[in-house]
Amino acid sequence: MSAETLLPPRRLTHRLLGRPELGAVVGAAAVFVFFAVSADSFVRPESMGTILYAASTIGIMAVPVALLMIGGEFDLSAGVLVTSSALVSSMFSYQMTANVWVGVGVSLLITLAIGFLNGVLLVRTKLPSFIVTLGTFLMLTGANLGLTKLIDGTVSTKSIADMEGFSSARALFASHLTIGDVDLQVTIVWWVALVALATWVLLRTRAGNWIFASGGNPDAARAVGVPVARTKIGLYMAVALCAWISGQHLLFSFDVVQSGEGVGNEFLYIIAAVIGGCLMTGGHGSAIGSAVGAFIFGMTSKGIVYAQWNPDWFKFFLGAMLLLATLLNAWVRKRAEAAK
Repeated sequence: MSAETLLPPRRLTHRLLGRPELGAVVGAAAVFVFFAVSADSFVRPESMGTILYAASTIGIMAVPVALLMIGGEFDLSAGVLVTSSALVSSMFSYQMTANVWVGVGVSLLITLAIGFLNGVLLVRTKLPSFIVTLGTFLMLTGANLGLTKLIDGTVSTKSIADMEGFSSARALFASHLTIGDVDLQVTIVWWVALVALATWVLLRTRAGNWIFASGGNPDAARAVGVPVARTKIGLYMAVALCAWISGQHLLFSFDVVQSGEGVGNEFLYIIAAVIGGCLMTGGHGSAIGSAVGAFIFGMTSKGIVYAQWNPDWFKFFLGAMLLLATLLNAWVRKRAEAAK
């Protein structure tokens, strides 16, 4: 057998080792097998719909958060921004007695403006994204509670279920479809579409090259003409757009919103991205990896329930998976670099 015959398999191995989501895929397989053995109900078709829904609620936000991390930045305001988006839609529609689609549109503009503000503050002040978005997180947390109590007199919004446009908005953001015995929420469709779009952007467009370059070495990227500032602002606006999608799902699923929701969810988005192969230092990762990380989250959160374990252990398992996935990703990267 000639050396040329052996080259293609070797190149394939190198490509697989170089994929950022490889460690997450291995981890997801291990988690699936673990809960499949621990709970018979885990592998039922109807259970898979529940697991995918739990994964999609994290996965929709994990996609832009992963892109932002590839670009070298964080967004600690992402969790409460979801709630802010839902609150704006609800209160504007109710107080203005308008069609709910008017509130949805106003919410989109305001949410994108907050994302734009995060990006501009970052590039203009040169402060770390941790500080910038921590400030935004605190301001939004206070505004969510303060404005809701000021306008509605309570910590939750009024019901908008009887308003014009509610049913059509619910169909877009909070409907579900049944395939066989599996009930699938529309968030799963949103999630898959966002993963596909983000993957295409990262791997097939100039903007994707800019994202990797901005996170890998921003100074070198600027030197070769990459618009680093515009790229980072665009990434924060992408986080805001997905926060708007998630916020509308939250609102139209329950027709009221609690102003204190969303606090802490930003860490779940980051965890999903890190488990999926994103580096804390930027310049490495994938949208598919974030989806696998979110799927691991869904399997763990529901697998504990199906196995009838104490749900208080959920955070313990999530933290253990974060550490193991990070170590596995580091090992895979070292093997990939050694094989070059």
